[in-house]
Amino acid sequence: MKLLDNETPLVIAFTPNYFIPAATCLLSVFESSAQEEQFHVICLLSEELPNRMQQKLQRLSAKRARFSFVNLQGKLSDIYVDAKYTIAASYRLLLPDLLPEYDKIMYIDCDVVVRNDLAKLFRSVELGDHYLAAVFEATLDFQEKHLKKIGCDPSAYINSGFLIMNLALLRQDNMVEQFIEASKAEYLVFPDQDVLNCVCKNRILGLPPYNNCIRTFYLPQYKHFFLRRYTEHDWEAIARHGTIHYTGAKPWNHFTIEFKVWWQYYDRLPKEIKDEGRISKKMYYLYKFYKTAVGASLMDGVQSLYRKLKYRKER
Repeated sequence: MKLLDNETPLVIAFTPNYFIPAATCLLSVFESSAQEEQFHVICLLSEELPNRMQQKLQRLSAKRARFSFVNLQGKLSDIYVDAKYTIAASYRLLLPDLLPEYDKIMYIDCDVVVRNDLAKLFRSVELGDHYLAAVFEATLDFQEKHLKKIGCDPSAYINSGFLIMNLALLRQDNMVEQFIEASKAEYLVFPDQDVLNCVCKNRILGLPPYNNCIRTFYLPQYKHFFLRRYTEHDWEAIARHGTIHYTGAKPWNHFTIEFKVWWQYYDRLPKEIKDEGRISKKMYYLYKFYKTAVGASLMDGVQSLYRKLKYRKER
C-alpha cells in the first residue's frame, strides 16, 4: 500500500452482511471531519467483497478517501472466537504485521457513529512508549470478577472498538505473536478486547470518553460507575458530541440508546448502498415515528419509565 503524508489511516473490519453498518460508520467519519481531511480506509474482510460494493464505498467518500480491501479469509483459524462475535473482530490483532508501512494507525468498529474529527485526533495523540490509545470503560461491579480472573485491573480496562495503535512499537516488541497465543484461551468473554487489555496492560494511553461512548455511558442508572473514573463534564460532553458505540443491541435491529442518530446517518446513505442490504422495516418505521414531536415525546417517556423500573428491579 502506498503511504501518503496527508492521509489519516483508518482501519475497519467487517463481514459482507455488515456492509450497511460499515457504510453508515464511514459516512459519519467523513461528515464529522473537516472538508480538507483525507483518509486511507483499509477494509479488513472475512471474505471477498464484490467489486460493485467496493466501488460504492469509494463513491461514498466524495473523493476524500482512498480504499484498500484486504481479504483475510482463513487467517486466525486456530484462535478462540466466542459464538457472539465474528472472526473479523480479531483481525485488529494482526495489524502491526499486516501494515508494515505504517507506524501508527486508527482502528474503529463498524457499529459506531462518529461525531468528532478523527483526523484531528489522530494528529494530536502522541503515543510515546504506549502500545495503544483507547477509552477506558467505567467497569460495573458484576464485571470485576471476570477482569480479575484474566489478570486485568478493573479500573484500567479499555473498550477495543476504537483504538490508536503504535504499530512500530508493537512490531518491535513482537506483540502479534503474543496476541495470537493469548487468543487461544477459551475463558475469554470479549476475545480480542480481553487479549489487548491483558497483553498491553500498563502501556495504554487513555483518551477522553467522548471518543468511544459505549452503551453504559448513556444510561443514567450507571452514572455513578462512570463518575468513579470520569467527571460530570465528561458525562455532559458525551451527551453533546459523543461518538456512539452501539455495544449490545444494534439500532438496525432493536430500539436502543441513541437510536435516532444511527438512523439519521443511514437515511443519508446513497440509495445504491441502501440497496445492498436488508434493514428492519419495523425499526425504520419506528425511527420515522420517533422523528415526529409526538413520537419523540411518547418514546422518550416510555424509555425513561422502562429504565427506572428495570433499575429498581436490579437494585
